[in-house]
Amino acid sequence: MMMRSQMIRWIPALIVVGCLAVSPPARGDGFDLNVRPLLQKHCLNCHGGEKPRGGIDLAQFEDEEALREDPETWLMVIDALVERTMPPPGRRAGPNEDDRQRAATSIKAVLDAIEGVDDPGPSVIQRLTRRQYNNTIRDLLGVDSDPARNFPADGGGGGGFDNNASTLFIPPILMEKYLAAAGEVLDQADPDRFLVARPGGDLTAEEAARASIAAFARRAFRRPVGDEEVDRLMRLYRLADDRGDDFEEAVRLALRAVLVSPNFLYLVEQDRPEADDRSYRISDHELACRLSYFLWASMPDDELFALAESGTLSDPEVLDAQVRRMLDDPKARAMAEDFAGQWLRVGNLEDLADVDRRMFPEFTDTLREAMVEESIAYVHAIFRDDRSVLELIDSDYTYLNEMLAEHYGIDGVEGPEFRRVALEDRNRGGVLGMASVLTLTSYPRRTSPVLRGKWVLEELLSTPPPPPPPMVRALPADDRIRDGLTFRQRLEQHREDPNCASCHARLDPLGFGLENFDVLGRWREEISEEPVDASGILTTGEEFTGPAALKAILAETKRDLFVRNLSERMLSYALCRGVEYYDTPAVNRVIEDLEAEDYRGAALIAAVVRSFPFQHRRNETPEDRP
Repeated sequence: MMMRSQMIRWIPALIVVGCLAVSPPARGDGFDLNVRPLLQKHCLNCHGGEKPRGGIDLAQFEDEEALREDPETWLMVIDALVERTMPPPGRRAGPNEDDRQRAATSIKAVLDAIEGVDDPGPSVIQRLTRRQYNNTIRDLLGVDSDPARNFPADGGGGGGFDNNASTLFIPPILMEKYLAAAGEVLDQADPDRFLVARPGGDLTAEEAARASIAAFARRAFRRPVGDEEVDRLMRLYRLADDRGDDFEEAVRLALRAVLVSPNFLYLVEQDRPEADDRSYRISDHELACRLSYFLWASMPDDELFALAESGTLSDPEVLDAQVRRMLDDPKARAMAEDFAGQWLRVGNLEDLADVDRRMFPEFTDTLREAMVEESIAYVHAIFRDDRSVLELIDSDYTYLNEMLAEHYGIDGVEGPEFRRVALEDRNRGGVLGMASVLTLTSYPRRTSPVLRGKWVLEELLSTPPPPPPPMVRALPADDRIRDGLTFRQRLEQHREDPNCASCHARLDPLGFGLENFDVLGRWREEISEEPVDASGILTTGEEFTGPAALKAILAETKRDLFVRNLSERMLSYALCRGVEYYDTPAVNRVIEDLEAEDYRGAALIAAVVRSFPFQHRRNETPEDRP
């Protein structure tokens, strides 16, 4: 009944099914009454037998027990039912709407019953990313010189974020870079940032060194340090002292060892042997670290350290207050830069945007940077100002400077500073009206309804289409009229291929709704002297014309998909790993808290921080290690 998508880990269509106006079946009879007949009538011709299409063999699932053993396949089935993508359009009549809803509801009832107990997931310690390293050095030593500029790039992992612990290795070349950076930043630092004591009076050089090294190690390791750890560092101090280094240089040698220690380079959390394989609540110092690297991409500040020392940080009221305080801090912009830049894929627009600069000479580096800044400033404001996260889909404002305002044809904005600007035209509000996204999803010389539709499905709704079949004929590189056909007419002709129809039925209408925006995100009324046709019909039947109408439909009928996707992405970013099926209870609770607070941005952050996997861990096992 469908093709396999390698990108799908699990499909958030569950939340849509949960809202269907169909009475849930009694447990035990839903599969036989509502699922098996539909499979036999509509699915098994293609997805059964010796060579099931797409490698999906639904004939093997004879009862609910078999279904429970492979939840990911059945989450894809729910997606196909809800989105009406199978059977492919034009091939044969599919199930009627009532049968689709009953089958989807029955499958969801089975999957809900296997959620099980809370599971914090694997315990894999995370190496600092380049941004985290820079920010931590800044807050530890007062050095803001981008010491990680020569480090190798951090790879993306589960969830699409570069802070994924399972992908952050330390190759030999990186260890060399760490050694060089440690010396560089200590040379640049003011000694009064790291020397809390100096010899003199009643204090010997040994005592002053120990006090300074212990204080520095405690902040760098982000936890209390034991006497044995300080003793090891003091050996380096004595080695330097014995060879004639002055007091400051001898202390620097020990501090350099601190900066290349795994306790600094990794966010280390301690196993508890007495817990066996049971989950347990993390310590307040570990909670302070998780919180600070989630919201600031940096080490805890003095207030977080003090609360951790007193053992009060984990108190729910204290924790909520700290989330609010930290979101108000300018350092919280780091979360917007990392999270939004990677989720929306605009953070590295310089590498991903492939614009023909001969055709679009106005696409300068300065304009590109302004495009990215609009997205980051906008997302930052959602969380800082506690705005509704639904404004990511549609709003009546954005953040602009003079250059980008002129690019959009908006008057009255002067100067290079970005500020909130009211929008009279609702076509522009939200991420789908941002030049960064629109340029990212274009080809060098023309827009791409396919790329834009794919971006909406993948990044906003987390319902990605399967990969295109091999040997698909390429479309023209520009949107000029050829043989009397507009580009849209050529694409519709392309959709007549049965191998392409099902995916393009989902992709193209979303992309066509944004066709009034050109390659650089400017508004246009014509393409090759022909009026822009920005109309579309979604697979679920909604009709629209233009960006404003499309966004209104997404905000209304796809809201639950968007909210679940955003909640999953934020939880994945906070946990430094991909969200797995056993995280479903945590995701559901985050969504419940978010809905109860009118979808406010700060409520999403607070719900993630309160979640079971954020505050718990289990001992590391060999299977957890990358």
